[in-house]
Amino acid sequence: MFVFGSGVLIGTPQGGTPINFGLAQEVSLNIATSTKALFGQYNFPVAIGSGTRKMTGKAKLARVSGQALGTLFFGVTPSAGTTLTQFGETTTIPASSPYNYTPTFHSTFLADQGVVYAATALPLKQVAASPTAGQYSLSAGVYTFAAADAGAAVLISYSYTSASSGENVAVNSQLIGPTVTFSANLFAADPTTGKQFSVLLYNCVADKLAISSKLEDFMIPELDFACFANSAGQVCQFNFGDAA
Repeated sequence: MFVFGSGVLIGTPQGGTPINFGLAQEVSLNIATSTKALFGQYNFPVAIGSGTRKMTGKAKLARVSGQALGTLFFGVTPSAGTTLTQFGETTTIPASSPYNYTPTFHSTFLADQGVVYAATALPLKQVAASPTAGQYSLSAGVYTFAAADAGAAVLISYSYTSASSGENVAVNSQLIGPTVTFSANLFAADPTTGKQFSVLLYNCVADKLAISSKLEDFMIPELDFACFANSAGQVCQFNFGDAA
């Protein structure tokens, strides 16, 4: 049979709900076997013994899913609400005292992310109080500037929280030892017959997560995982649509 495309990858945490990894772009499975060769007086072995085996996988995902990454990698159920960043909010420093600016989302203001002059992109420096030219102070989400900068256009960046949108995964340091175990199902079809090929992985542990961004391209998180036997000794099962 033929298999076309990346297929669909679904992971199910122990005792949990199945989660589609999300628009899988590429999935690879690798099985490696350690061997030991027995040599005599000639340069080729007379026997080769098979030792331990290792099965690993990698999934490249187009959908950035808090459910998949949080539950299957960190073992954390996402919580409602998220932290957002307002980048380059434009304002003009008042021409007269007080030289204050209250940002749009000041009610849930979380942290300052910097201020620059709109005309030059040069950064202003944050100080505790009484700013002078090229400086600003911050209190309860309200920015205060110097009289010397009155009338200057600036770009303000800051982060704030939103309880009504998105979700978050809060990762804390935990004791060494416990792992997040899940089963996985990878399946794809033969485009000529519609018959299905699949691999069932009974026990998996995610051991690496890579998130990278690139100019003029989509973010494609990569999740690496290792497979091991369940209590019945089962590691995986390959299923083929063709009978012979």
